Amino acid sequence: MQRTYIKDLKSHVDNEVLIKAWISVRRDQGKMFFFDFRDATGTVQGVVLPGSNAGEISNSLRTEWVVSVKGKVNKRPERNIKEGVLNGDIELEILEIEVLNKAETPVFDIGADTREINEETRLENRYLDLRSDRLQKNLRMRHKVSNFVRSKLDEQNFVEVETPIFTKSTPEGARDYVVPSRIYPGKFYALPQSPQQYKQLLMSGGIERYYQFARCMRDEDLRGDRQPEFTQLDMEMSFATEEEIMSVTENLLIEVVTKLYPEKKIQQIPFPRIPYKEAMEKYGNDRPDIRENKEDENLLAFCWVVDFPFFEKTSTSDNPQAEGEWTFTHNPFSLSKEEFVENLKERKNIGDIIAAQYDIVLNGYEIGGGSVRAHDPEILKNILGILGHSEEKIQSNFGHMLKALGSGTPPHGGIAWGFDRLMMILQNEPNIREVIAFPKTREGRDPMMDSPSEISGAQMDELSIKILKKDK
Repeated sequence: MQRTYIKDLKSHVDNEVLIKAWISVRRDQGKMFFFDFRDATGTVQGVVLPGSNAGEISNSLRTEWVVSVKGKVNKRPERNIKEGVLNGDIELEILEIEVLNKAETPVFDIGADTREINEETRLENRYLDLRSDRLQKNLRMRHKVSNFVRSKLDEQNFVEVETPIFTKSTPEGARDYVVPSRIYPGKFYALPQSPQQYKQLLMSGGIERYYQFARCMRDEDLRGDRQPEFTQLDMEMSFATEEEIMSVTENLLIEVVTKLYPEKKIQQIPFPRIPYKEAMEKYGNDRPDIRENKEDENLLAFCWVVDFPFFEKTSTSDNPQAEGEWTFTHNPFSLSKEEFVENLKERKNIGDIIAAQYDIVLNGYEIGGGSVRAHDPEILKNILGILGHSEEKIQSNFGHMLKALGSGTPPHGGIAWGFDRLMMILQNEPNIREVIAFPKTREGRDPMMDSPSEISGAQMDELSIKILKKDK
């Protein structure tokens, strides 16, 4: 007999079926046993009637055991119907049960809201946590959103392209995670902080409209809405203006909400635009929460923050990544507003230059940011020079970019969404760990896999590396 999914049982009333599922609940009523069975599509109540062949085995079954069940789908009596519940009007008369796998008693109640459980315990047993109704919904909605986005971008001629995970370490932001090379002793790959350079190189390659759900890694201090590895929805467009890029983003976000989260309300369409200076003066930060009612969890207040200063003053003592008096506010590959391009070319009035950059903010969280890029190699060289890079370092770190831009690269720009953050807000969760299948702790650990972990001396010898202990 072919397996039937629990969600489809309604169409099999008065017929025998085979389901394969977990036991969520077991109730011993003496002569009768009741079970709640759960698969990926839903739950159904099953009953073992007096005298059934399944009676003997039912006495030994426990919650979270995996079973194969043959039974007859019956209509429930009118008085027992549960309105508004999947399969609330049917039940499964159990004829046979086969145990596919037993389970140890779960270390916490999967049927409850596991947010109340110690997080270390939850992450150590994440495969159990994932069985909870809330996390199942979170991951399935994440899938629906990403699938919806893919279909909408496909309609607009975007091409999904994967970019490398092993890349080159360049001084452009947070600390890199690095991977030693066995073949080239003493040399290292870097894991990508973002696909920034690759997506621009795709514009050089004539793709014109690119996107991917990109894995990004940054070795930085952690907090509730950060992880050492995370997912960006990354987009880049050739021949696109700042307005066009913002329009594509705004329309896509509106469609995600209206089609997949109809219970939610967007406070204002089109999204308001707030200059950076105004945001800092009025709200004290560049990610303002402009909700009219912060108690309404289904209210979504999107806004754009625009007109960012291109550079800000720094010093090497304040920022180890900086090599001079100025650092960038977003990334060094941006372009200024058109009226400030001459300032970039001549390296004058640097503090007055406004970048063609934009952040998308939702309920006080930055969920995306991007810019029009410097597609002229001479302008990019000037930007890197302003940041204090020597000619030698520019060629060493960014020579490949300058060469590509000089090959006939069209004007282009893009944006990256913090996809985990967006899903966190849409799912009304307190942090991004609740919408990621296998997250790290706040301290960057994975208690389930026990990582990071030491490697053997043989591995270190093979990689030509040695661990030096720091003095306390």
